Amino acid sequence: MADTATTASAAAAAAAASAANASTDAPPFQLGKPRFQQTSFYGRFRHFLDIIDPRTLFVTERRLREAVQLLEDYKHGTLRPGITNEQLWSAQKIKQAILHPDTNEKIFMPFRMSGYIPFGTPIVVGLLLPNQTLASTVFWQWLNQSHNACVNYANRNATKPSPASKFIQGYLGAVISAVSIAVGLNVLVQKANKFTPATRLLVQRFVPFPAVASANICNVVLMRYGELEEGIDVLDGDGNLVGSSKIAARHALLETALTRVVLPMPILVLPPIVMSMLEKTALLQARPRLLLPVQSLVCLAAFGLALPLAISLFPQMSEIETTQLEPEIARATSSRTVVYNKGL
Repeated sequence: MADTATTASAAAAAAAASAANASTDAPPFQLGKPRFQQTSFYGRFRHFLDIIDPRTLFVTERRLREAVQLLEDYKHGTLRPGITNEQLWSAQKIKQAILHPDTNEKIFMPFRMSGYIPFGTPIVVGLLLPNQTLASTVFWQWLNQSHNACVNYANRNATKPSPASKFIQGYLGAVISAVSIAVGLNVLVQKANKFTPATRLLVQRFVPFPAVASANICNVVLMRYGELEEGIDVLDGDGNLVGSSKIAARHALLETALTRVVLPMPILVLPPIVMSMLEKTALLQARPRLLLPVQSLVCLAAFGLALPLAISLFPQMSEIETTQLEPEIARATSSRTVVYNKGL
């Protein structure tokens, strides 16, 4: 009865919002659903542009409370007259950008997806600095994987509790793997006698990509290994809990790991190519002090392009057929498919 009443209230609120939106282009609001279709890459791309919008970093506590309250009013059918679909979509965007979908707790600002580019760009610039020493290579790889570890943990599937010891183990494993790979590749390049100094410098600039890509996979797996052991919650089409699945957890980690391989491609491959061309221009040769600011802008542009493209490869709420899951999951529901939060 309570579920029926809530559904009726939401339907009434939707009707009220639709009446107030006759003159707007915003689609009809759906609570907890993305504004854009998630079946296409373009729809997911537009959805994640909202999720990573850095303007949400400046949302005040009061504005967040207002957004959450507006969504609660919609859910219970108590919306004020005149509330538009655009206002409801804006409120949901704020909530999704700041609060974790499983715990409804605030994600620390540097570890939100909306903070990934502003807080991650200085690290990318550091990774791509030319003529790296052993100490600087270790430092920037450590800082990068520390940031990645915290982002992975903060945006994980949190339907199951995870002890702090798991975080520490995963963090140490991710950092050690990243630093080992980066240092090892740098040593190999230095010992490659057949490279000219110019070629060696160019190759060194590309070392961060294989180091970061392989370490990112280790980072995701190690930081979220608890999901593989415990499983993650899967839901039917009505949002009801069906059970906990280790197979769905494997799919979630595989999808997330693939995005972490794609993500550094434009960030760590394009800037070295662009900078190798820009450094030959008369402007930068006459004004070498501009090299670092120009490289920072190039990295920022590459990061801004890469992040939404990478995380749009898969929907956050992924769908899987019950026949692919554990027999007890298939028996527990009549639905042909179930959904799970793969994390970001």
